[in-house]
Amino acid sequence: MAGNFDIFNKCIRGLYLGLAVVGIALSVWLSGNLEKFEAQTWDWRVSKLAKPEKASQDIIVILLDQNSLNWAKEEMGLSWPWPREIYGILVDFCQRNQARALAFDVIFTEPSQYGVADDLSFGKAVSKFKKTAFPIYLSHTSGSVTQWPETVPEPTLIIKGIDFWLKEKNSKSIIFPMATTPVLDIAQNASILCNVDIAPGLYGVYRKLPFFSLFNNKTLPVLGFGLFLTANPKTNVSIDNSGININDYKIPMDSQGFSTLRYRGPSGTYKTYSAASVLQSEIRFRQGMEPSIKDQNAFKNKYIFFGFSAPGLSDNHPAPVDSKFPGVEMHATLLDNLLSKDFIKPVPKWVTGILVTILTLSCGILLFVFSKPSQEVVISLMILPMPVLLSVYAYTKGYWLPIAVEELALILIITSALIINYATEGKQKRFISRAFKQYLSPEVIDQIIQHPERLKLGGERRVLSIFFSDLEGFTSISENLEPEVLTGFLNQYLSAMSEIINQEGGTIDKYEGDAIIAFWNAPLEIKDHALRCVRASLRCQEKLAQMRPEFKKMVKKDVLMRIGINTSVAIVGNMGSKKRFDYTMIGDAVNLAARLEGANKQFDTYTMISESTRDELGDEFAMRELGKISVKGRQEPVRIFEPMFHTKNEEEKKIYEIFNKGLQSFYIGDFKKAVNYLTPIEKKDPAASAYIKKCGLTNNVAPEDWQGVWIMTQK
Repeated sequence: MAGNFDIFNKCIRGLYLGLAVVGIALSVWLSGNLEKFEAQTWDWRVSKLAKPEKASQDIIVILLDQNSLNWAKEEMGLSWPWPREIYGILVDFCQRNQARALAFDVIFTEPSQYGVADDLSFGKAVSKFKKTAFPIYLSHTSGSVTQWPETVPEPTLIIKGIDFWLKEKNSKSIIFPMATTPVLDIAQNASILCNVDIAPGLYGVYRKLPFFSLFNNKTLPVLGFGLFLTANPKTNVSIDNSGININDYKIPMDSQGFSTLRYRGPSGTYKTYSAASVLQSEIRFRQGMEPSIKDQNAFKNKYIFFGFSAPGLSDNHPAPVDSKFPGVEMHATLLDNLLSKDFIKPVPKWVTGILVTILTLSCGILLFVFSKPSQEVVISLMILPMPVLLSVYAYTKGYWLPIAVEELALILIITSALIINYATEGKQKRFISRAFKQYLSPEVIDQIIQHPERLKLGGERRVLSIFFSDLEGFTSISENLEPEVLTGFLNQYLSAMSEIINQEGGTIDKYEGDAIIAFWNAPLEIKDHALRCVRASLRCQEKLAQMRPEFKKMVKKDVLMRIGINTSVAIVGNMGSKKRFDYTMIGDAVNLAARLEGANKQFDTYTMISESTRDELGDEFAMRELGKISVKGRQEPVRIFEPMFHTKNEEEKKIYEIFNKGLQSFYIGDFKKAVNYLTPIEKKDPAASAYIKKCGLTNNVAPEDWQGVWIMTQK
């Protein structure tokens, strides 16, 4: 019951600490202070979980690479910049191969250096195809116009609900005050003009793109969306607080109008053609030759992006999947996500809050309930990766689940719990060590520290096996020795006996001069406490026998020890004042053990146990019954026994059998018969001699009320 209450208290402690940590972590998160760390963890997720095989097969990227520059110079004698007539050839190729639509990620804001005819030629090709998207340069700081030019057709993109959304979100990052339009021949013939000037996210990394931007109250799509609209002019677009709706697909947006991209892989993930191969194919076709791109359906119904990748011309930017990711492929990624309908969706903040709360409270409760260092390490190692695993799983399902706030909460709860546990558990360990170091072996103290739930401080009733020992004739020994010699002798003797008691799991209650008082089965429960107690007593007698010759040199006589043992219920616990106390025992069972130690004098024995102890031993030891005695303070007589190892019993077996016959005669009051049995073994068995003397005190005649009990006449 006490253990359950202790667990309950630990759970409450973990709950309170967890709630405090949740409040701190969520406050830090909602204030935006974790955005940088979260952005880094997101980049890691994207780079590790991107799947190039998922890239849309309906998207093709044409790149003007270094090979294209070299080919144009060597084969056509063209230096950079190319005449725009060349781009017209590329447009004709896409039209002839029935491309769905074509987007240029190139800003043609200056007239061609090859003259007006060059721009007219390019504009004619664009006008003929009728499915082209071109960029317009929008800026917050520079541009050639602040109003939409009258000579340029106004954008046709209509987003229902955009006015209300702009008021609600107050988004300024996608509203531009200045612009620079393409040259007139392109601006007038392009199917749609699109914004390509996109601000990066934290650390300059492009994780998101906006679907649209505004200039002079005109709505312009981003290039990837513009290419989609070019191919699908009847697309219905609306917007509300939850995101932008494109036909039947809802795409989440943040407050600034940006949507998170699901990158497929590093640069080169989409099907890519060199501009040289495309131009060469078209030129060869015009000359009646076989095109270098032999698959006539390679571009059919495909969305085509054209951009630069040659050194010095490339438009590379940091992305989660590649430190040098072409801008044209970012727009291709947006279109891919739109076609596949798998933009990344943010997990609602309330869901994140619930997850943070569950993880933190669970961790806090576990750390307080299982507070051992090894358990804390295991719990920490198990639960710290959980936010990562959850976020990875969420990514596979198309969600951005924040890692930073969850990890922050777990780090805070683990650190706090470890500090609190160290302080409280350390205090408890110091208390336990201080309270028991006088009585227990370091090994037992370590057990208590490791399992404090098994310790009950304060008084309690418990069955104990109680040990009392005393040296025979110690008074005369102490009177005849110098203090230094006496101290040295006692230290050796007590150390040797105490070591055995500790080895057997006993608790040393106290030393009283030469006397040792100990008990088993407290503070830790020991199932075989009686067996351990008796074994300790026999080992102590053997050890003393080994040390006796050395001790005789010191004290000038043989050193003998009497031991009394009893097993019964006693009260055990810390007793004394708050600052000074002893872990000790009291009760009738304790007094009886002390009486049995003294009773050895009358039987000329050295180890005596009660019947209750004998009943706990089974066949572990041999023993003989010594009699029934009546001790002061107890009405009921006590049967007493002398335990021994089986080897000694075998050596003295015949003597003990004869003694037992004499004892049985003594029990029934036939003293003469008892004496007849005991006399032959009198010189070999001191207990037999003691019984002969006892019978002689009554002239070998039993009293009328005889019950076979030896009345103790001295302690």
